[in-house]
Amino acid sequence: MSNRRQFFGELVGGAAVTGLVSPGRVLGANDRVRFGIIGAGARGMEIFQAAIKCPNVEAVTAADVYTGRFKAVKELVPQIKTCRDFRELLDDKSIDAVLIATPQHQHVLNFVPAIQAGKDVFQEKTMAFNPGHARRMKKAFQGSGRVVQIGMQMNSAPGLQKVRELATAERMGQITALQAFHFRNSPHGGWLRKIPPDCDAAHVDWPAFEGEAKSVPFDPQRYMNWRFYWDYSGGNVFENMVHQVGFWYGALGWNIPEAVTMTGANFRSPQMQVPDTMQVVMHQPEKALFTWSSMFGNNYYSEGYDYLYGSGGTLIHDQSDNVAYLPQGRRGRRDAAAGGASEPPIGKGGYKEFTGEHMQNFFDCVRSRKEPVCPFEIGFRSAIACQMAIASYRQQRTVRWDPATEEIV
Repeated sequence: MSNRRQFFGELVGGAAVTGLVSPGRVLGANDRVRFGIIGAGARGMEIFQAAIKCPNVEAVTAADVYTGRFKAVKELVPQIKTCRDFRELLDDKSIDAVLIATPQHQHVLNFVPAIQAGKDVFQEKTMAFNPGHARRMKKAFQGSGRVVQIGMQMNSAPGLQKVRELATAERMGQITALQAFHFRNSPHGGWLRKIPPDCDAAHVDWPAFEGEAKSVPFDPQRYMNWRFYWDYSGGNVFENMVHQVGFWYGALGWNIPEAVTMTGANFRSPQMQVPDTMQVVMHQPEKALFTWSSMFGNNYYSEGYDYLYGSGGTLIHDQSDNVAYLPQGRRGRRDAAAGGASEPPIGKGGYKEFTGEHMQNFFDCVRSRKEPVCPFEIGFRSAIACQMAIASYRQQRTVRWDPATEEIV
């Protein structure tokens, strides 16, 4: 193709696929779901393995711009088809659903054509890279009838419902603050990847990887360690803050922040453009402050430790999905009348993984046509909150959300 960038713009804008929307197959409650995956990197393989463990599904095609990804996929599903161009996957009318786990700047380029091709979508977080991408994805999704699950797996954990049950006005009083933490003691956040010998221009479709990002010569570091670069990544805000924001927005029904301020720096991760130590303050329209602290130089609070503060009590949620309620004035054991005689072991367990449950919920909804536990709307709101944080950090000012124009100002 002579002008791939022009093609991507037309495709996502709708000009290249006008009139090609497909209703997809109509599935019964016990029908097999045929799916494909776009993006078979580290996270892609995690959700792919979760998907093939679900009952009555069939992995049909894997698409990735780097041919080096296909060996691992075929080791799991020897008969699977592979392709470098994801449009080949979308052209297969027998495929019901797609899992999208590409770098964040590519999400809109995969999501919009998938919806327009009549596919249900499991979309990895952060859902959208910037407000323009979010609006394009929203336009494609609205009225499509497609099932969309956003890949924030903690929303499939039992703790979300426990939080809803405990975070009542009777127990919490007036909620005015939420503090969330994500701590690692690892330079570069543990994201630094070695460059495989075959990661070169012959095996990577570099223009397809770049998508709508600025054009630069092929660079294997930019490809393999894309999380380090602003052109493709929102750093740990897009990697992990989004999980905690999505969990609490889902549990409490909170909306996009009115204003966001972020500060930070890069102290021990010299290969990254994005910060490794940061503080985000979100002014919620619900009359509460939502703060998020993250660092790669200490793991005291672990990878997910949250406090919800109200005039009547405190609610705690940790990375193991433990939930505890402490009435105002108490610091030890929670009130027996509030849900149990003893406090769960908050902070004493490791990270608990719910990707399998999240994927099963997606496939169940593909069959039932019900709304998944982490629907498009939660993906949209959490993505905008994260985008506002990055805009604040890079512009060194407080930013606000204009709901009328859906722009960060």
